[in-house]
Amino acid sequence: MKPEERILIRYWLSRASESLEEADLLLSKGHLHSTVSRIYYACFYAVSALLLIEGQSSSRHSGVRALFDQLWVNTGRLPKEMGRLYRRLFEKRQESDYTDFVKFDAGDVKKCFRKLSVLLTKYQKRLEKKLFESCRIDIVIYRKKIFIRR
Repeated sequence: MKPEERILIRYWLSRASESLEEADLLLSKGHLHSTVSRIYYACFYAVSALLLIEGQSSSRHSGVRALFDQLWVNTGRLPKEMGRLYRRLFEKRQESDYTDFVKFDAGDVKKCFRKLSVLLTKYQKRLEKKLFESCRIDIVIYRKKIFIRR
């Protein structure tokens, strides 16, 4: 794997963590629509990182879901529960963004948040250890520009 790919994977995993933190803040304020969106994107970023490990990506959300199922869920590398959660989050995010007058149950949103938090924590640590134990490259963001430090 090229160093640039490792950097991009690390970036996507960082975005996943950040989106989950944002979801937690929004949830605490009762902003359920925005929480649903941030939970979905946390999952999307993590899945994008997984796909890049396989040298795969897609410009469409549906393509990311299909590749994720094909390469990670259907092969048993990740539990089917993760595939179901990702599909459910995608559907909820679609509802939130494109359906009028939709209401979300706070308990249901909290349950999705907790599930994704546990799964991301479990797999993110494993991936970071595997991918970056020998990588000596850091990303530095300064004044909205990304620099690679070797």
